[in-house]
Amino acid sequence: QVQLVESGGGLVQPGGSLRLSCAVSRSIFNIDAVGWYRQAPGRHRELVAVTTTRGNINYADSVKGRFTISREYAKNTVHLQMNSLKPEDTAVYYCNYISHWGQGTQVTVSS
Repeated sequence: QVQLVESGGGLVQPGGSLRLSCAVSRSIFNIDAVGWYRQAPGRHRELVAVTTTRGNINYADSVKGRFTISREYAKNTVHLQMNSLKPEDTAVYYCNYISHWGQGTQVTVSS
């Protein structure tokens, strides 16, 4: 059983930055397709960014150029650097690996 634990959410003003982290309970060296999703109130959960061991990275169009996903192999952690945040980025952000999900971390962008 793989466990995922997110951290780093919070309240930030528009234009600000946050860095989310997802601690994975096993080595991430050779696991594929680890990603971040988000779910805003009243909306479906949507893909934000995903990274594969082959080096492929995909982003939702709405976050391209603002968000960066990366792997920190030494700590078995996947990060999501979020810059130029907008109110529409407000959501609960979840880390995902295959059928495994973290508990989520709230991100609120508001002045």
